Amino acid sequence: MSLLSSVLMDVFVIPVGRDRYELYGEQPLELDEVDEPPTGFFGRLRYRFMAKLRAAEERRNQKVAQQDPDEQKGFAGRLQERIMAWVVERIAEQRLLWNLRGQTAATVAHPSDMTFDQVLSLVRSTLQNDYDRHRRWMIIDGILFVVTFVLLGPLFLLVPGVANLPALYFGFRTVGHWLSMRGASQGLHHVTWSGRPCPPLGELRELAVLEPQVRHQRIEDIAARLRLQHLSTFFERVAIHHA
Repeated sequence: MSLLSSVLMDVFVIPVGRDRYELYGEQPLELDEVDEPPTGFFGRLRYRFMAKLRAAEERRNQKVAQQDPDEQKGFAGRLQERIMAWVVERIAEQRLLWNLRGQTAATVAHPSDMTFDQVLSLVRSTLQNDYDRHRRWMIIDGILFVVTFVLLGPLFLLVPGVANLPALYFGFRTVGHWLSMRGASQGLHHVTWSGRPCPPLGELRELAVLEPQVRHQRIEDIAARLRLQHLSTFFERVAIHHA
């Protein structure tokens, strides 16, 4: 079970347009530690999810070699591992919400032309939207997990060594949405927020309309000043692909 963190969490308000903002953070994922795999089905699913998440976090930080450690599993086994790793890495984009689960205080770095009242209102409205969205998708994916597990489970039992990928996919998504929903609730009701003006963030506001090469160089410069290693990837995904 996670303990509340005594380290103050940094959250960044990222302008992804003239009037659009996203919350962002790069704090390492605080994962629940479990000494032994649980005995219950959903406990084992969550345990497996956390194991995949640790591996995804290590890959993200380039701490593991490119060689696949499961080379002996054969083609089907390697395909399953790669699909699930991809799923977990996509879900892990919710790291900010997951880390909020263990926080009681956080600092928001924001463009200097925003007041703290504006920032706090933005944080609360964003977290409320996140809570509602993840609750909705947790229910949808949970239903799809049960359906695929019940209907497809017997078929996969006939193929030794091949996992029920559809059920795992929706099961992992359900766990991810549940963790995100808990983080959003913690941020809304139990976290004390403070603000910190951060002038470089304001420079991001006009970058979405620049040529890709110029934009990338500007973002990399801002990211270096803020010591945010993955800001460029986040900005390109959120600001450009969703423009």
